[in-house]
Amino acid sequence: MADPAATLRSERIALLPLAEVGRPGGLLQGTARSIRDIWSRRELLGLLVRRELKARYKNSSLGLVWSLMRPLSQLLIYYFAVGEIIGLARAIPDFAIFVFVGLTAWTLFSEILSNATSSIIHNQGLVKKVYLPREIFPLASVGGALFNFAVQFLILLIAVLALGRFPLTLDIVYAAAAFIMLVTFATALGVLLAGLTVYFRDLEHLIEVVLAVLFWASPIVYSYTFVRDAIGGSILEQIYLANPVTIAVLGFQRGLWIAGSDPVTGIEWPPDLALRMLGIFLFSVVLLWVSQRIFSRLQGNFAQEL
Repeated sequence: MADPAATLRSERIALLPLAEVGRPGGLLQGTARSIRDIWSRRELLGLLVRRELKARYKNSSLGLVWSLMRPLSQLLIYYFAVGEIIGLARAIPDFAIFVFVGLTAWTLFSEILSNATSSIIHNQGLVKKVYLPREIFPLASVGGALFNFAVQFLILLIAVLALGRFPLTLDIVYAAAAFIMLVTFATALGVLLAGLTVYFRDLEHLIEVVLAVLFWASPIVYSYTFVRDAIGGSILEQIYLANPVTIAVLGFQRGLWIAGSDPVTGIEWPPDLALRMLGIFLFSVVLLWVSQRIFSRLQGNFAQEL
């Protein structure tokens, strides 16, 4: 005998409007609808962020401490290997802070990009079973990376304050602008790659290679001064400065690495750094919009591909 309650639920579900997954709509109308869908499920987005953080540290005794172990271990390695053995610490003032600032910015970018790229695949169970804006999954990866960044950034501020190197000038605005620019750019790439990776699984492995190249293509463990002295004034320097991660790292350094602005021991920053940051931010906003529209067109077949 059929359950009356179950029958009633089935009848109510049948009356609900159908949601057409992957309906692209117009360029502006589709974007507005996607934003409304995501906003209406903002509580679910928060739950996914918390779930990601809990899953990352599940059955761990130290918990969030592990989010600091990787950047701190990298700091120690680069400080002794690159700073002391190779000798860059003698050429770059406050080398430990210099490296930690760069690693903080780099960790934020790499976590957003790598986790967002595989977010749809790792949540394929939910993608196959229920309807919700698929953009929520890469955005949850962004939220998790931002939480880890906040923890690491707090440690950086404590170190800067303990050494009496906290910047009291308007240069701190560079760090804030670099943060906004970097998050926007990384989110745009993450949303785009999250959709493409469902169809091209090799992208997960390709991103690992690209991140390894980008790390050394950005002034994280070496100063921009060395790049300027080697290729300054050439087209290669302009190509180097066209890298958004490079500009973001330089922005963080100018805002938080006070020794870099010292007229005696500091470095010479790239010309028009603020203008370059603004240009990359505007480019990232457009890229985010384009990425979302491409993602919207791809998501209709996610369940079949997974």
